[in-house]
Amino acid sequence: MMHDGETLLSVRGVSKMYPGTRALDGVNLDVRGGEIHALVGGNGCGKSTLIKILSGIVQADAGEVHIAGHTMEAARMHPRFAHDLGIRVVHQDLAVFPDLSVAENLRLGTDYPATRLGQVRWRELHQGARDAIRKLDIAARPTDLIRDLPVAVRAQIAAARAMRGMDGRHGIIILDEPTASLPRHEVHVLFKAVRRMAAEGHAVVFVSHRLDEVLELTQRVTVMRDGMVVGEHATASLTEQDLIGSILGERSTMDRTERQVAADRLEIHGPGHAPGPLVLKVADLDAGPLRNVDLELRPGEVVGVAGLLGSGRTELLRALYGDLRLASGRVELNGRHVAFRNPGQAIAAGVIMVPEDRVNGGIFPNLTVDENMSVSVLGKYWRGGWFRRAAIERDAGVLRKRFRVKTPSGDVAIRSLSGGNQQKIVMGRWLRLGPSLLLLDEPTQGVDVGARADIYSAVREVVAAGGAALIVTSDLEELAQVVDRAIVLHEGRIVAEVRAPELSAQGLNEVIYQRGEESSVVV
Repeated sequence: MMHDGETLLSVRGVSKMYPGTRALDGVNLDVRGGEIHALVGGNGCGKSTLIKILSGIVQADAGEVHIAGHTMEAARMHPRFAHDLGIRVVHQDLAVFPDLSVAENLRLGTDYPATRLGQVRWRELHQGARDAIRKLDIAARPTDLIRDLPVAVRAQIAAARAMRGMDGRHGIIILDEPTASLPRHEVHVLFKAVRRMAAEGHAVVFVSHRLDEVLELTQRVTVMRDGMVVGEHATASLTEQDLIGSILGERSTMDRTERQVAADRLEIHGPGHAPGPLVLKVADLDAGPLRNVDLELRPGEVVGVAGLLGSGRTELLRALYGDLRLASGRVELNGRHVAFRNPGQAIAAGVIMVPEDRVNGGIFPNLTVDENMSVSVLGKYWRGGWFRRAAIERDAGVLRKRFRVKTPSGDVAIRSLSGGNQQKIVMGRWLRLGPSLLLLDEPTQGVDVGARADIYSAVREVVAAGGAALIVTSDLEELAQVVDRAIVLHEGRIVAEVRAPELSAQGLNEVIYQRGEESSVVV
């Protein structure tokens, strides 16, 4: 492998600011041809923002990108420029189409070879697929349907598709959490393809939370924290504990004795049993990646969910909301067995979920502020074939004041407001139903400090009235400040629970970055 190859990608001084958050702060990064270079860091460290800037999806505020002799202002990166310069991104979801063949998937995004009459030249299509399959040694045939192939082979095909159009050039292949959804026994299949990419002279950027894989596969690793690069290491001489220490920072690097003391403060496997009725009881739940989940929430509790990308955090909320089918297990709400088949049934029972994707799953962008605040209770205002507009405006005005929504009036489109104000409107809409269980997925993502305080104040109003809340957030500092206790998920299983006053971002990080059996013993 060309470990000493020329630098194909050089990032200099790249910065990006979102409202209330500095996502990237003067990031520098060099990746060489022929190497596999890891990019690691905790949730919210800036990895995803950097990838989006390199692929042209997000424009930076400052900095430059140098790619194989070309220099581009980071603020001017565009998807077409990035593609032409040889940057390819393979995302965790792979974006393959299960009902199409391998050959058809490999040509997605480009024109199929066709005759002048528009008929597909299948022989040529299949020959091109065979060449791509041979190059990465993929165990598939051009005519195989994607749905019939193992997940790891699908990932290889997504990687092969990303390499199309290189035309003999050495490109930059960014693999964004490619193993997060892979069974452990299939990871080596993808690794074989990744090593072949590097052997051909491409620069491979491997983004992963699985630190054992980083050490096994890569030659160098760049560590990010709080939007900055805080370290670069050769992996050959790096231990996993050293890497954890670099990710968490000096203030979080405990020695083994200190780690055991911390373990004594944690209740491993299963929550405690404080007196009082239960709002939620989950027993032996399997759904999606979740396995054998047991969980209890009592009135007045705000419980956090921590874990790495792919740990099952969002899937836990979706399973409780009727948006993810349960394979097995039992769910009780306020002492009554429930089996929601869809979110509508959950809402009717008093379970509300605010999704992570606010724009696509939370707001109605073309409706006004007042209309967005009222859609959950429209039936209340329907009288004699007409909506009582005056009542809608009056009640929405009260809610806007209660949640401190900053808007010139209730008549403006919600899309014109800041992310924090949009989120407060979504919260206000659902909280007016008086839910007994509130499920929040990244509720303060992209909002400023003031809006965060307002959102969590609203959450406390729900639980003070006898409800309970389950919160997923990647910001562990925030999580430690706003919840009463937190559970830690690892590969779909609850491996730890941390209770106040021991609850801290440092302690949660220490648990999160331990794996497998070690997670249940050492923190």
